[in-house]
Amino acid sequence: MKGLRIAIIGATGLVGRTMLSVLEELDFPLDELLLAGSESSRGKQLSCLGQTWPVRRVDEVLASRPDVALFSAGSDVSKKWAPKFAAAGITVIDNSSAWRMDASCPLIVPEVNGDALQPHHRIIANPNCTTMQLVMVLKPLHDAFTIQRGIVSTYQSITGTGKAAIAQLETERRGVVAENPVYPHPIDLNCLPHCDVFGENGYTREEMKVWHETKKILRDDSVSMTCTAVRVPVMGGHSESVYLEFEQEFELDDVRERLAAFPGVAVQDNPSAAEYPMPLTAAGQNEVFVGRIRRDLANARGMHLWIVADNLRKGAATNTVQIAQYLHKAGRWS
Repeated sequence: MKGLRIAIIGATGLVGRTMLSVLEELDFPLDELLLAGSESSRGKQLSCLGQTWPVRRVDEVLASRPDVALFSAGSDVSKKWAPKFAAAGITVIDNSSAWRMDASCPLIVPEVNGDALQPHHRIIANPNCTTMQLVMVLKPLHDAFTIQRGIVSTYQSITGTGKAAIAQLETERRGVVAENPVYPHPIDLNCLPHCDVFGENGYTREEMKVWHETKKILRDDSVSMTCTAVRVPVMGGHSESVYLEFEQEFELDDVRERLAAFPGVAVQDNPSAAEYPMPLTAAGQNEVFVGRIRRDLANARGMHLWIVADNLRKGAATNTVQIAQYLHKAGRWS
């Protein structure tokens, strides 16, 4: 397969650096890396595939005309620069919230709806990390049993907020009050039912992302997933407690088999041996892990699950690279 010229916009951030690791691990065919960061990062050198690559300005990377640009520099940067890259014939895969609900941009998890990608799509959106790991589990179950409704409670790592959140947690664990904290309350030894800003309906923007993005990815507006998003003092990995109600009856063994057979999903479900997904063991992994699979006590067509994934991996960097990989195999740049 032809090697590509790949740009990473936001290369020095947590997700950008993880993209470099994923490119190496997936043995992505690569001829050249074009890295962009803030003005303060310009001139830094980052390593990937046994070479060092300089960090440049975004406009310099655009002028070099890469084949594909992986964006992870926030929605403001994406809104400004993604259309310029697309206008130059460059495929953009964007990890921000800027384009997710744009009707002209597909919202893609390759294992779930990669077939929605069309040759004319130049800006492709990466889902929110919380939605991403959720739909990986929902897809095979919805296909088999039809989800009527669901309730999701998340336990989200501080890494989803970025480097400043890590600094706040580490400062607080030293017994020092953090200056310019990113959260409205201490995060160490605490849980905050407050991810992103609150809307007039009482839900946060993070919670509404789950509601809207799930429908778009599954291509079914009847799937209703109500979310409560909670920030927890965990360094890496998002966890989700999920309740689902189905139209059809199901057997738990069948559920486990369908999940285990779905690409990118790993079943860890042996509670008697203390085997279940945890952020600690999901860290650094590209799979979505599911366990604690059990029937609801009051509803025979209701089921509970526990889902965990590394939010910097499948929740962001891995999925972005996998979209590029999917397009490459489909002949986008042949």
